[in-house]
Amino acid sequence: MQLKPYSQSRFSSHLNTLYPEFKEAFYLCQSHSQYFQAGEDILSQGQVLKHLYLVSVGRVSMNIAAVNGRCFQLGEVECDHHIFGEMEYFTDTVCQWNVVAAEGMQVDVICLKELTKLLTKRPDFHLFFSCALAADYQDSLDIYTHRLLHSITYNIAYDLWHRSQSSVMLGSFDKVCMEAERFGTTSRVYRRVVKDLIDKGLVEKNGAEISVIDVDALKFFIDHYQ
Repeated sequence: MQLKPYSQSRFSSHLNTLYPEFKEAFYLCQSHSQYFQAGEDILSQGQVLKHLYLVSVGRVSMNIAAVNGRCFQLGEVECDHHIFGEMEYFTDTVCQWNVVAAEGMQVDVICLKELTKLLTKRPDFHLFFSCALAADYQDSLDIYTHRLLHSITYNIAYDLWHRSQSSVMLGSFDKVCMEAERFGTTSRVYRRVVKDLIDKGLVEKNGAEISVIDVDALKFFIDHYQ
């Protein structure tokens, strides 16, 4: 979640007014800062949560692995005061996802005890968390249901069309293996689908970048895909 209010919230006007006070109080819960190198875990799957982490600037990716070795990549976030570990903080459970620094970054470490004191004293600050978590939940659920209910070809085509239409919070990867994991498939299958879309004249590939050639044709393909 982001520290600052999401624009689509029902309470965004109220939260924008309250934000300077909330931000100042939240930063008073900071215990220290920590540097993470590219590829280093900020949070690890199965880890007991000891702190929240606030990334002001930098790219972070999230993934989860199964016991059979398969990995699912949620995507990469260009952080703008993003908080990580907030879900586990409220549920008091171990970390669900690996949160990985995609580049070297300085991260603010938030003390759980101090944050608990703050939210107990100021229950109105809970509204920042509830609105942000609700928005993130809907975005994530949209991704999960698409992956579950549709084929790999449909999902890759839809993802390319969607990214051509609007900016998205979760970015894609420039490595084929990680892009394949974002769709819950293998590199071989991912390459085959992309080649099929290229052969149909819907997209083109320049290096690691895939771009849409004909937006209307791609949308027609998605709408009529069986």
